[in-house]
Amino acid sequence: MKPQEPIPPHAALDEGLDRHLAVADPEVLAAIRREASRRDTQLDLIPSENRAPTAVLEALANPMHDKYAEGYPGGRYYGGCGPVDAVEELATDRAKRLFGCDHVNVQPHSGVPANLAIFLALADLGDPVLGLDLAHGGHLSHGHPANITARLFDVHPYGVDPNTERIDYDRLFDLARAVRPRIIISGASSYPRTIDFARFGEIAGDVGAFHVADISHIGGLVAAGLHPSPVPHADAVMTTTHKTLRGPRGAIILCRQRHAGAIDRAVFPGVQGGPHMHTIAAKAVCFGEALTDPFRSYQRRVIENASALADELQRLGHRLVAGGTDTHLLLIDVRGVGMTGRTAESALERVGIVVNRNAIPYDPQPPAVASGIRVGSPLLTSLGMGVAEMVEVARLIDRVLRHADDASIVEEAAGGVRTLLEGFTAARSAVGAGRVSAR
Repeated sequence: MKPQEPIPPHAALDEGLDRHLAVADPEVLAAIRREASRRDTQLDLIPSENRAPTAVLEALANPMHDKYAEGYPGGRYYGGCGPVDAVEELATDRAKRLFGCDHVNVQPHSGVPANLAIFLALADLGDPVLGLDLAHGGHLSHGHPANITARLFDVHPYGVDPNTERIDYDRLFDLARAVRPRIIISGASSYPRTIDFARFGEIAGDVGAFHVADISHIGGLVAAGLHPSPVPHADAVMTTTHKTLRGPRGAIILCRQRHAGAIDRAVFPGVQGGPHMHTIAAKAVCFGEALTDPFRSYQRRVIENASALADELQRLGHRLVAGGTDTHLLLIDVRGVGMTGRTAESALERVGIVVNRNAIPYDPQPPAVASGIRVGSPLLTSLGMGVAEMVEVARLIDRVLRHADDASIVEEAAGGVRTLLEGFTAARSAVGAGRVSAR
Protein backbone atom coordinates (compact mmCIF):
# COMPACT_ATOMS: atom_id res chain seq x y z
CA MET A 1 0.00 0.00 0.00
CA LYS A 2 1.36 3.42 -0.91
CA PRO A 3 2.34 5.48 2.16
CA GLN A 4 0.01 8.38 2.92
CA GLU A 5 1.46 11.82 3.68
CA PRO A 6 4.36 10.61 5.83
CA ILE A 7 6.15 12.91 8.23
CA PRO A 8 8.98 14.67 6.32
CA PRO A 9 12.57 13.68 7.12
CA HIS A 10 14.61 15.60 9.66
CA ALA A 11 17.53 16.13 7.28
CA ALA A 12 18.15 19.76 8.27
CA LEU A 13 18.33 18.85 11.94
CA ASP A 14 20.64 15.91 11.17
CA GLU A 15 22.99 18.24 9.32
CA GLY A 16 23.07 20.56 12.33
CA LEU A 17 23.95 17.67 14.62
CA ASP A 18 26.75 16.62 12.32
CA ARG A 19 28.20 20.13 12.21
CA HIS A 20 28.00 21.05 15.87
CA LEU A 21 27.18 18.24 18.29
CA ALA A 22 29.67 15.88 16.70
CA VAL A 23 32.40 18.28 17.76
CA ALA A 24 30.97 19.48 21.07
CA ASP A 25 29.80 16.16 22.54
CA PRO A 26 30.19 13.00 20.46
CA GLU A 27 28.97 10.81 23.35
CA VAL A 28 25.59 12.53 23.42
CA LEU A 29 25.45 12.43 19.63
CA ALA A 30 26.11 8.69 19.72
CA ALA A 31 23.15 8.17 22.07
CA ILE A 32 20.94 10.29 19.81
CA ARG A 33 22.05 8.28 16.79
CA ARG A 34 21.21 5.04 18.59
CA GLU A 35 17.72 6.38 19.31
CA ALA A 36 17.33 7.40 15.65
CA SER A 37 18.37 3.90 14.60
CA ARG A 38 16.04 2.27 17.13
CA ARG A 39 12.99 4.18 16.00
CA ASP A 40 13.72 3.50 12.32
CA THR A 41 14.06 -0.24 12.89
CA GLN A 42 11.13 -0.84 15.24
CA LEU A 43 7.37 -0.68 14.90
CA ASP A 44 6.42 1.77 17.65
CA LEU A 45 2.87 1.12 18.83
CA ILE A 46 2.99 3.06 22.10
CA PRO A 47 -0.13 5.26 21.81
CA SER A 48 1.37 8.20 23.71
CA GLU A 49 4.28 8.47 21.25
CA ASN A 50 4.31 10.09 17.83
CA ARG A 51 6.64 11.77 15.34
CA ALA A 52 6.70 15.54 15.35
CA PRO A 53 7.01 17.24 11.95
CA THR A 54 10.34 18.84 11.10
CA ALA A 55 8.84 22.32 11.47
CA VAL A 56 7.94 21.56 15.09
CA LEU A 57 11.45 20.31 15.86
CA GLU A 58 13.04 23.29 14.16
CA ALA A 59 10.85 25.63 16.22
CA LEU A 60 12.13 23.95 19.38
CA ALA A 61 15.72 24.77 18.48
CA ASN A 62 15.36 28.55 18.29
CA PRO A 63 16.76 31.59 20.16
CA MET A 64 13.61 31.89 22.28
CA HIS A 65 15.09 29.04 24.31
CA ASP A 66 17.36 31.61 25.98
CA LYS A 67 14.66 34.16 26.89
CA TYR A 68 13.22 34.55 30.37
CA ALA A 69 9.60 35.68 30.17
CA GLU A 70 7.91 35.15 33.51
CA GLY A 71 4.37 36.44 33.40
CA TYR A 72 2.05 36.78 30.42
CA PRO A 73 2.08 38.83 27.19
CA GLY A 74 1.93 42.52 28.05
CA GLY A 75 2.74 41.87 31.70
CA ARG A 76 6.16 40.23 31.86
CA TYR A 77 8.65 40.61 34.68
CA TYR A 78 11.53 40.94 32.20
CA GLY A 79 12.32 43.36 29.40
CA GLY A 80 12.87 42.44 25.78
CA CYS A 81 9.76 40.27 25.52
CA GLY A 82 8.20 41.68 22.36
CA PRO A 83 8.96 38.68 20.10
CA VAL A 84 8.02 36.08 22.71
CA ASP A 85 4.79 37.95 23.45
CA ALA A 86 3.94 37.71 19.77
CA VAL A 87 4.56 33.96 19.56
CA GLU A 88 2.63 33.23 22.76
CA GLU A 89 -0.31 35.27 21.51
CA LEU A 90 -0.14 33.37 18.22
CA ALA A 91 -0.15 30.00 19.99
CA THR A 92 -3.03 31.10 22.22
CA ASP A 93 -5.13 32.41 19.35
CA ARG A 94 -4.62 29.26 17.27
CA ALA A 95 -5.48 26.99 20.21
CA LYS A 96 -8.67 28.97 20.93
CA ARG A 97 -9.74 28.60 17.30
CA LEU A 98 -8.76 24.95 17.19
CA PHE A 99 -10.80 23.93 20.24
CA GLY A 100 -13.46 26.67 20.25
CA CYS A 101 -12.84 27.80 23.80
CA ASP A 102 -12.93 31.07 25.73
CA HIS A 103 -9.43 31.09 27.22
CA VAL A 104 -6.20 29.14 26.76
CA ASN A 105 -3.02 29.03 28.82
CA VAL A 106 -0.20 27.65 26.64
CA GLN A 107 2.55 27.77 29.28
CA PRO A 108 2.30 24.40 31.11
CA HIS A 109 5.46 22.35 30.74
CA SER A 110 3.62 19.01 30.81
CA GLY A 111 0.37 17.32 31.74
CA VAL A 112 0.91 16.59 35.43
CA PRO A 113 1.69 20.19 36.50
CA ALA A 114 -1.13 21.38 34.25
CA ASN A 115 -3.62 19.13 36.03
CA LEU A 116 -2.21 20.21 39.38
CA ALA A 117 -2.65 23.86 38.41
CA ILE A 118 -6.30 23.24 37.52
CA PHE A 119 -6.93 21.50 40.83
CA LEU A 120 -5.32 24.35 42.75
CA ALA A 121 -7.31 26.93 40.77
CA LEU A 122 -10.71 25.33 41.31
CA ALA A 123 -10.47 23.61 44.70
CA ASP A 124 -9.06 24.10 48.17
CA LEU A 125 -6.54 21.70 49.67
CA GLY A 126 -8.30 18.67 51.11
CA ASP A 127 -11.42 19.05 48.96
CA PRO A 128 -12.93 15.80 47.63
CA VAL A 129 -12.15 14.91 44.00
CA LEU A 130 -13.42 12.08 41.79
CA GLY A 131 -11.03 10.59 39.24
CA LEU A 132 -10.94 7.45 37.10
CA ASP A 133 -8.96 4.69 38.81
CA LEU A 134 -5.53 4.22 37.19
CA ALA A 135 -6.16 0.48 37.01
CA HIS A 136 -9.32 1.17 35.00
CA GLY A 137 -7.67 3.51 32.50
CA GLY A 138 -7.13 6.74 34.44
CA HIS A 139 -3.90 8.66 34.96
CA LEU A 140 -1.51 9.21 37.85
CA SER A 141 -2.43 12.88 38.05
CA HIS A 142 -6.14 12.07 38.45
CA GLY A 143 -5.53 11.18 42.08
CA HIS A 144 -3.41 8.04 42.21
CA PRO A 145 -1.97 7.55 45.72
CA ALA A 146 1.60 7.86 44.40
CA ASN A 147 0.89 11.28 42.87
CA ILE A 148 0.91 14.66 44.59
CA THR A 149 -2.77 15.17 43.74
CA ALA A 150 -3.69 12.42 46.21
CA ARG A 151 -1.54 14.02 48.91
CA LEU A 152 -3.23 17.40 48.47
CA PHE A 153 -6.83 16.37 47.87
CA ASP A 154 -9.33 13.80 49.14
CA VAL A 155 -9.49 11.54 46.09
CA HIS A 156 -12.27 9.02 45.48
CA PRO A 157 -11.71 6.78 42.42
CA TYR A 158 -14.50 5.64 40.13
CA GLY A 159 -14.22 2.72 37.74
CA VAL A 160 -15.63 0.77 34.83
CA ASP A 161 -18.35 -1.84 34.78
CA PRO A 162 -16.83 -5.32 35.29
CA ASN A 163 -18.83 -6.76 32.40
CA THR A 164 -18.67 -4.05 29.74
CA GLU A 165 -15.36 -2.53 30.92
CA ARG A 166 -16.84 0.88 30.11
CA ILE A 167 -17.39 3.79 32.48
CA ASP A 168 -20.47 3.13 34.61
CA TYR A 169 -22.08 6.57 34.61
CA ASP A 170 -24.92 5.54 36.92
CA ARG A 171 -22.48 4.35 39.59
CA LEU A 172 -20.42 7.49 39.02
CA PHE A 173 -23.53 9.59 39.69
CA ASP A 174 -24.27 7.64 42.87
CA LEU A 175 -20.68 8.14 44.06
CA ALA A 176 -20.83 11.85 43.23
CA ARG A 177 -24.04 12.29 45.23
CA ALA A 178 -22.47 10.48 48.19
CA VAL A 179 -19.12 12.29 48.13
CA ARG A 180 -20.22 15.74 46.89
CA PRO A 181 -16.83 16.41 45.26
CA ARG A 182 -15.44 19.80 44.39
CA ILE A 183 -14.01 18.41 41.13
CA ILE A 184 -14.93 15.49 38.88
CA ILE A 185 -12.17 14.74 36.40
CA SER A 186 -12.94 12.92 33.15
CA GLY A 187 -10.48 11.55 30.63
CA ALA A 188 -8.03 8.69 30.63
CA SER A 189 -4.67 7.32 29.59
CA SER A 190 -5.78 3.82 28.61
CA TYR A 191 -9.53 3.87 27.96
CA PRO A 192 -10.36 2.82 24.38
CA ARG A 193 -13.97 3.95 24.12
CA THR A 194 -15.68 7.29 23.51
CA ILE A 195 -16.06 9.36 26.67
CA ASP A 196 -19.47 10.96 27.28
CA PHE A 197 -18.32 14.41 28.36
CA ALA A 198 -21.89 15.72 28.26
CA ARG A 199 -22.90 13.16 30.87
CA PHE A 200 -19.92 14.11 33.02
CA GLY A 201 -21.04 17.74 32.79
CA GLU A 202 -24.57 16.84 33.85
CA ILE A 203 -23.36 14.83 36.84
CA ALA A 204 -21.01 17.60 37.93
CA GLY A 205 -23.80 20.16 37.61
CA ASP A 206 -26.20 18.02 39.64
CA VAL A 207 -23.81 17.80 42.60
CA GLY A 208 -22.34 21.31 42.35
CA ALA A 209 -18.88 20.16 41.22
CA PHE A 210 -16.48 21.52 38.65
CA HIS A 211 -15.96 19.27 35.63
CA VAL A 212 -12.32 19.00 34.53
CA ALA A 213 -11.52 17.02 31.36
CA ASP A 214 -8.10 15.58 30.56
CA ILE A 215 -7.92 14.89 26.82
CA SER A 216 -4.17 14.38 26.59
CA HIS A 217 -4.54 11.19 24.57
CA ILE A 218 -7.43 12.21 22.36
CA GLY A 219 -6.57 15.89 21.89
CA GLY A 220 -5.86 15.45 18.19
CA LEU A 221 -9.09 13.51 17.67
CA VAL A 222 -11.08 16.21 19.47
CA ALA A 223 -9.36 18.97 17.47
CA ALA A 224 -10.28 17.17 14.24
CA GLY A 225 -13.92 16.76 15.31
CA LEU A 226 -13.62 12.96 15.49
CA HIS A 227 -14.36 12.63 19.21
CA PRO A 228 -16.97 14.65 21.15
CA SER A 229 -15.40 17.77 22.63
CA PRO A 230 -15.52 18.39 26.37
CA VAL A 231 -15.21 22.17 25.90
CA PRO A 232 -18.98 22.88 26.02
CA HIS A 233 -19.38 20.64 29.09
CA ALA A 234 -16.31 21.30 31.23
CA ASP A 235 -15.06 24.16 33.37
CA ALA A 236 -11.48 23.38 32.38
CA VAL A 237 -9.81 21.07 29.86
CA MET A 238 -6.19 19.95 29.76
CA THR A 239 -4.35 18.36 26.88
CA THR A 240 -0.74 17.54 26.26
CA THR A 241 0.56 18.56 22.86
CA HIS A 242 2.84 15.67 21.91
CA LYS A 243 0.53 12.67 21.50
CA THR A 244 -2.21 12.70 18.85
CA LEU A 245 -1.69 16.46 18.41
CA ARG A 246 1.81 15.63 17.08
CA GLY A 247 3.48 18.69 18.58
CA PRO A 248 6.26 19.36 21.09
CA ARG A 249 6.29 17.94 24.59
CA GLY A 250 4.12 20.20 26.68
CA ALA A 251 0.54 20.94 27.67
CA ILE A 252 -2.16 23.59 27.50
CA ILE A 253 -5.20 24.43 29.61
CA LEU A 254 -8.52 25.48 28.10
CA CYS A 255 -11.15 27.03 30.33
CA ARG A 256 -14.24 29.16 30.58
CA GLN A 257 -13.58 32.87 30.82
CA ARG A 258 -14.72 33.10 34.43
CA HIS A 259 -11.89 30.76 35.44
CA ALA A 260 -9.19 32.44 33.33
CA GLY A 261 -7.64 34.49 36.11
CA ALA A 262 -7.53 31.64 38.59
CA ILE A 263 -6.06 29.24 36.02
CA ASP A 264 -3.39 31.71 34.92
CA ARG A 265 -2.37 32.45 38.51
CA ALA A 266 -2.22 28.75 39.30
CA VAL A 267 0.15 28.12 36.39
CA PHE A 268 2.28 31.19 37.10
CA PRO A 269 3.31 31.87 39.79
CA GLY A 270 1.49 28.88 41.28
CA VAL A 271 3.34 25.82 39.98
CA GLN A 272 5.75 27.20 37.36
CA GLY A 273 8.27 29.97 36.87
CA GLY A 274 9.60 31.05 33.51
CA PRO A 275 7.76 29.57 30.52
CA HIS A 276 9.68 27.59 27.89
CA MET A 277 9.24 30.06 25.06
CA HIS A 278 10.91 27.87 22.43
CA THR A 279 8.38 25.14 23.23
CA ILE A 280 5.52 27.64 23.03
CA ALA A 281 6.79 28.60 19.57
CA ALA A 282 6.66 24.91 18.61
CA LYS A 283 3.14 24.66 20.08
CA ALA A 284 2.09 27.50 17.78
CA VAL A 285 3.43 25.52 14.81
CA CYS A 286 1.59 22.42 16.02
CA PHE A 287 -1.73 24.28 16.35
CA GLY A 288 -1.22 25.84 12.93
CA GLU A 289 -0.88 22.39 11.41
CA ALA A 290 -3.88 21.11 13.37
CA LEU A 291 -6.08 23.76 11.75
CA THR A 292 -5.47 22.26 8.29
CA ASP A 293 -7.39 19.66 6.29
CA PRO A 294 -4.37 17.30 6.01
CA PHE A 295 -4.22 17.11 9.80
CA ARG A 296 -7.89 16.18 9.98
CA SER A 297 -7.29 13.53 7.32
CA TYR A 298 -4.40 12.19 9.37
CA GLN A 299 -6.62 11.87 12.45
CA ARG A 300 -9.24 9.98 10.44
CA ARG A 301 -6.55 7.52 9.36
CA VAL A 302 -5.40 7.17 12.98
CA ILE A 303 -8.88 5.96 13.94
CA GLU A 304 -9.24 3.77 10.83
CA ASN A 305 -5.89 2.16 11.53
CA ALA A 306 -6.64 1.50 15.20
CA SER A 307 -9.96 -0.04 14.22
CA ALA A 308 -8.30 -2.26 11.60
CA LEU A 309 -5.69 -3.38 14.13
CA ALA A 310 -8.41 -4.20 16.67
CA ASP A 311 -10.56 -6.07 14.15
CA GLU A 312 -7.71 -8.29 12.99
CA LEU A 313 -6.53 -9.04 16.52
CA GLN A 314 -10.05 -10.08 17.47
CA ARG A 315 -10.35 -12.20 14.34
CA LEU A 316 -7.17 -13.95 15.43
CA GLY A 317 -8.74 -14.74 18.82
CA HIS A 318 -7.37 -12.04 21.14
CA ARG A 319 -9.61 -10.43 23.77
CA LEU A 320 -9.62 -6.65 23.76
CA VAL A 321 -10.64 -4.62 26.79
CA ALA A 322 -14.11 -3.08 26.33
CA GLY A 323 -14.52 -5.14 23.16
CA GLY A 324 -12.48 -2.91 20.84
CA THR A 325 -11.76 0.75 20.30
CA ASP A 326 -13.34 4.03 19.20
CA THR A 327 -10.09 5.94 19.40
CA HIS A 328 -6.38 5.60 18.65
CA LEU A 329 -5.58 2.91 21.22
CA LEU A 330 -6.59 -0.53 22.36
CA LEU A 331 -5.76 -2.87 25.24
CA ILE A 332 -4.99 -6.53 24.62
CA ASP A 333 -5.65 -8.98 27.46
CA VAL A 334 -2.66 -11.32 27.04
CA ARG A 335 -3.80 -13.87 29.61
CA GLY A 336 -5.44 -15.73 26.73
CA VAL A 337 -2.01 -16.60 25.33
CA GLY A 338 -0.60 -17.48 28.75
CA MET A 339 1.47 -14.33 29.18
CA THR A 340 1.66 -11.31 31.43
CA GLY A 341 1.94 -7.77 30.14
CA ARG A 342 5.62 -7.75 31.08
CA THR A 343 6.47 -10.96 29.23
CA ALA A 344 4.42 -9.89 26.20
CA GLU A 345 6.14 -6.51 26.08
CA SER A 346 9.55 -8.18 26.24
CA ALA A 347 8.73 -10.81 23.61
CA LEU A 348 7.46 -8.22 21.16
CA GLU A 349 10.43 -5.91 21.64
CA ARG A 350 12.79 -8.77 20.75
CA VAL A 351 11.36 -8.74 17.22
CA GLY A 352 11.19 -4.96 16.95
CA ILE A 353 7.60 -4.27 18.04
CA VAL A 354 7.43 -1.69 20.85
CA VAL A 355 4.39 -1.62 23.15
CA ASN A 356 3.89 -0.99 26.84
CA ARG A 357 2.56 -3.35 29.49
CA ASN A 358 -0.65 -1.99 30.97
CA ALA A 359 -3.09 -2.93 33.68
CA ILE A 360 -6.53 -4.02 32.58
CA PRO A 361 -9.69 -3.44 34.66
CA TYR A 362 -9.80 -5.68 37.73
CA ASP A 363 -6.30 -6.90 36.93
CA PRO A 364 -5.04 -9.69 39.21
CA GLN A 365 -1.43 -8.72 38.50
CA PRO A 366 0.45 -5.78 40.04
CA PRO A 367 1.02 -2.77 37.72
CA ALA A 368 4.69 -3.62 37.14
CA VAL A 369 3.61 -6.98 35.72
CA ALA A 370 0.06 -6.31 34.43
CA SER A 371 -2.18 -8.55 32.34
CA GLY A 372 -2.40 -6.38 29.27
CA ILE A 373 -0.48 -4.46 26.67
CA ARG A 374 -1.48 -1.07 25.30
CA VAL A 375 -1.07 -0.43 21.58
CA GLY A 376 -1.96 2.48 19.33
CA SER A 377 -1.83 3.74 15.77
CA PRO A 378 -0.66 7.42 15.85
CA LEU A 379 3.04 6.94 15.12
CA LEU A 380 2.70 4.30 12.42
CA THR A 381 0.05 6.46 10.81
CA SER A 382 2.53 9.35 10.83
CA LEU A 383 4.88 7.11 8.85
CA GLY A 384 2.17 6.72 6.23
CA MET A 385 0.97 3.23 7.10
CA GLY A 386 -2.62 2.32 6.42
CA VAL A 387 -5.17 -0.43 7.00
CA ALA A 388 -3.25 -3.12 5.07
CA GLU A 389 -0.16 -2.52 7.19
CA MET A 390 -2.22 -2.61 10.41
CA VAL A 391 -3.55 -6.03 9.45
CA GLU A 392 0.03 -7.24 8.95
CA VAL A 393 1.10 -5.70 12.27
CA ALA A 394 -1.72 -7.56 14.03
CA ARG A 395 -0.59 -10.82 12.46
CA LEU A 396 3.00 -10.21 13.55
CA ILE A 397 1.83 -9.52 17.12
CA ASP A 398 -0.26 -12.69 17.08
CA ARG A 399 2.64 -14.84 15.86
CA VAL A 400 5.00 -13.56 18.52
CA LEU A 401 2.54 -13.82 21.41
CA ARG A 402 1.53 -17.38 20.50
CA HIS A 403 5.01 -18.65 19.63
CA ALA A 404 7.39 -16.60 21.78
CA ASP A 405 9.47 -19.71 22.56
CA ASP A 406 9.83 -20.83 18.92
CA ALA A 407 13.10 -19.31 17.68
CA SER A 408 12.32 -19.86 14.00
CA ILE A 409 8.92 -18.15 14.18
CA VAL A 410 10.38 -15.30 16.23
CA GLU A 411 13.11 -14.76 13.65
CA GLU A 412 10.54 -14.87 10.86
CA ALA A 413 8.49 -12.23 12.68
CA ALA A 414 11.58 -10.04 13.12
CA GLY A 415 12.15 -10.28 9.38
CA GLY A 416 8.54 -9.31 8.80
CA VAL A 417 9.04 -6.19 10.91
CA ARG A 418 12.14 -5.22 8.92
CA THR A 419 10.37 -5.80 5.62
CA LEU A 420 7.35 -3.76 6.67
CA LEU A 421 9.48 -0.83 7.80
CA GLU A 422 11.79 -0.75 4.79
CA GLY A 423 9.24 0.64 2.38
CA PHE A 424 8.11 3.36 4.72
CA THR A 425 11.59 4.44 5.72
CA ALA A 426 12.51 4.75 2.05
CA ALA A 427 9.31 6.60 1.22
CA ARG A 428 9.80 9.00 4.11
CA SER A 429 13.34 9.87 3.04
CA ALA A 430 12.04 10.93 -0.36
CA VAL A 431 9.59 13.47 1.04
CA GLY A 432 10.78 17.08 1.19
CA ALA A 433 10.44 19.18 4.32
CA GLY A 434 7.12 20.98 4.47
CA ARG A 435 6.22 24.46 5.57
CA VAL A 436 3.38 25.65 7.78
CA SER A 437 1.72 28.69 6.30
CA ALA A 438 0.76 31.70 8.40
CA ARG A 439 -2.76 31.52 9.82
